[in-house]
Amino acid sequence: MNAIDITKRVLKRILLGCLLSVSVIHTANAAVHEVTAVFKPDPANPMKNKFKNTTAQSPICGAHMPARCEALNIISLRSHAIRFENLKPIAANHESVREGVMYKVPSEWRDVEIMEVSSGKLETVQVRIAGIGGGWVISRPPGEHAFGSSYSVWGTAPPPCLSSSYLASGPGFLTFFWIVPEGAGICSRTTLFDIPIFNQTSIDYAYEMKTPNPLDMPTGTYTGSIRYSIGPGMDFDFGDTMVPVGDSELVLNFTLDVQHALKVEIPPGGDQVELLPQGGWQAWLNQGRKPTRLFRDQTFNLSSSSRFKMNLECQYAIGNNCALWEANAGHEVPVEMSVTLPGGLTDAVGNPVNRRPLRRDGVGTELFQPAFYVERKPGTLHFEVARDAVEEMIKPNTPRRYRGNVTVIWDSEVN
Repeated sequence: MNAIDITKRVLKRILLGCLLSVSVIHTANAAVHEVTAVFKPDPANPMKNKFKNTTAQSPICGAHMPARCEALNIISLRSHAIRFENLKPIAANHESVREGVMYKVPSEWRDVEIMEVSSGKLETVQVRIAGIGGGWVISRPPGEHAFGSSYSVWGTAPPPCLSSSYLASGPGFLTFFWIVPEGAGICSRTTLFDIPIFNQTSIDYAYEMKTPNPLDMPTGTYTGSIRYSIGPGMDFDFGDTMVPVGDSELVLNFTLDVQHALKVEIPPGGDQVELLPQGGWQAWLNQGRKPTRLFRDQTFNLSSSSRFKMNLECQYAIGNNCALWEANAGHEVPVEMSVTLPGGLTDAVGNPVNRRPLRRDGVGTELFQPAFYVERKPGTLHFEVARDAVEEMIKPNTPRRYRGNVTVIWDSEVN
């Protein structure tokens, strides 16, 4: 028995990543923010299977309160194109919150359908607005103390909003930021004095996003959008007195570019497999005892963050198995193959993969999936010629040499 040549072919090597970054574009009456994130398997953190934000943040989360934003899983953005002015003077101690300075944003979760650009595969992300603030200017008098003895009253958010650590002011202007819990309603401030002019000159807002499990997403670039309306009674509602004078819509464009890793490493010499009896050929040569089987276990190292399937291509075939061929005798025998995958990889129903038969039609190996990023973990290819076939192969005083090429395929193109 000399060698079975195994050639390995990884059909798709994937690097899976999602891009979400921020730039601001303006369409007619709409402020457009590009949101990007990336999933890329990290050998140093194989259990971390989440998208990484690559959105360029505004100074709220980018500089003033990065730790708080990270803890809340929110990303801050800023728009100078979304502006509000008061239609009429704001009366002191107004009875209705809608007649004063109020903020109501779409803090509930909304689904956004994203589509992979080449395959058309659909996934869903969820997004909500999780913070609101910005800069305003006010007529003097009453100036920045119109809402209390100190401008710092704006640093304490009114319920249901939550305070942040961000506040800055000067004569006639103030910038602030409040955190908005899920499903929160109106957050408002009541003025102690009549205010002739109150202009919201920019808004800071934060979003929170839930993404699908990237290990369940095929490699590719996924895009989708959500559109928010701005104005009284709309998604971004600042009351009946404050009306938009800038853009009347906000559009978030999502781009998720998934980059997986699938790599198989066969050790040097591992592509030449010699099948032997248990303990070698000495029992046959010295005692004439036929072996009960011929076998070899060939290890490999596997790195995978993506789903994949496995099957075979054969130089010679018998039924659903590859075969070994003896040219002089014109005889062939089946070689049975199976695979054991490293921990962290399971089949479609979550079972570990231990000596799973490999067949030409791929039945039984249609889907393997990682629970986390598997980085250079050992697996095994098992080769065996069973006892009945060995009986036919070994004939006294009749030298024979069986050979055959087998191609083992790891394929990331999974339907």
